[in-house]
Amino acid sequence: MAAASRDRTPAIEALGLAKRYGPLAAVDGIDLTVPGGQSVALLGANGAGKSTLLRLLATLFRPSGGRLRLFGNEAGRSDSGPLRRRIGFLSHQTFLYEHLTGRENLLFYARLYGLADPEGAAREAIAAAGLSHRQDDRVGSYSRGMQQRLAIARALLHRPELILLDEPFTGLDRESSSKLEERLRRERGSGRTSVMATHDPDQALRAADRVLVLRDGRLALDAPAHGLDAARLDALLRTSAATATGTP
Repeated sequence: MAAASRDRTPAIEALGLAKRYGPLAAVDGIDLTVPGGQSVALLGANGAGKSTLLRLLATLFRPSGGRLRLFGNEAGRSDSGPLRRRIGFLSHQTFLYEHLTGRENLLFYARLYGLADPEGAAREAIAAAGLSHRQDDRVGSYSRGMQQRLAIARALLHRPELILLDEPFTGLDRESSSKLEERLRRERGSGRTSVMATHDPDQALRAADRVLVLRDGRLALDAPAHGLDAARLDALLRTSAATATGTP
């Protein structure tokens, strides 16, 4: 079991967490506690604040207000390097270097994370992504789906305690999506904590113990996945989308 699941310290503690861009509140006073080992699905219309919240949790954005603690540590300090090494983050940006090969990208990150056997970790990760046959090709020559698979491998390379995924199934074919779902189930079984943004209610219910719905940067729903159904979640998302666009 991962260390975060063996003690009672929450993986995530947010109190009044906010991120503003001038007068616009992308995240607006969120209170959230996520125990270690819990899997959370994050849903909401475009512009609801999902990506901003994930970047705050990844310590890539500095909050405009409120507090954030990860594994009991204050986030956003100048010495946040050790804390970030406990986090795996996948965003709409792949954070891959297109002029490097797939293997070179993973080797770079394995060394960045200080892994004991970077060469071995890179080989294992690229094999798990089904890209061994293209490992010596530059990432710029990869298809969108292949780049997404490599980006997922990068995010999970160092076996992070907290996994943050922003629409991880984007660009994946059916086989790759099934493999990713299986990988995420294994991560849940290992006791790692995860927060995954998705637009798919069915996917959210399959992947998570808990479902959050954001609307205008605020929590509109925070409920156990058990007992929810896709129809109710879809109705909430439609309402959120209509509110965001001003549709009556």
